Amino acid sequence: MVKRCEWGLNHQISVDYHDKEWGVPVHDDKILFEFLVLEGAQAGLSWITILQRRENYREAFEDFNYEKIAKYNEKKIAELLQNAGIIRNKLKIRSTVTNAQAFIEVRKEFGTFDKYIWSFVENKSIQNEWKTLRELPAKTELSEKISKDLKKRGFRFVGPTIVYAFMQAVGMVNDHTIDCFRYKELKKS
Repeated sequence: MVKRCEWGLNHQISVDYHDKEWGVPVHDDKILFEFLVLEGAQAGLSWITILQRRENYREAFEDFNYEKIAKYNEKKIAELLQNAGIIRNKLKIRSTVTNAQAFIEVRKEFGTFDKYIWSFVENKSIQNEWKTLRELPAKTELSEKISKDLKKRGFRFVGPTIVYAFMQAVGMVNDHTIDCFRYKELKKS
């Protein structure tokens, strides 16, 4: 029997996400933007709620094309607020547009968002050694630092807890518990 992190057991979509994506280092700007949007959308909700709507988000936000999203106007925002396939929260939808604009500015300054965000961990995944899920922090000093910098650059829905979840998702930290089969696999990467 394969041993997984406890949170990755409750639904097949969670199992697949846990086994194939969570904690895998991501260096593609489009995927980094996708996770930034999804983690912000998840605020106050369960991750399974977002995973179940992920394809709807991809369709609604043009496959997370930040160049297009940055140009969304009030008419497009109103249209998105009617889309039952995504979380219809005005602040979260508006933050996606604002974040696309800020994302583009970061790319102008650093060349890629990847270079910017991974510089906080010196381009190397932090390898934690948690025995149980209860040990995982909701935020860290580093996620607070990144959150502060993102906010200074105009990003929204990027509090320290959201940023830490983003860091976990994109592999900036390996937070699989040490008994999980993915822990060793990702520690090698």
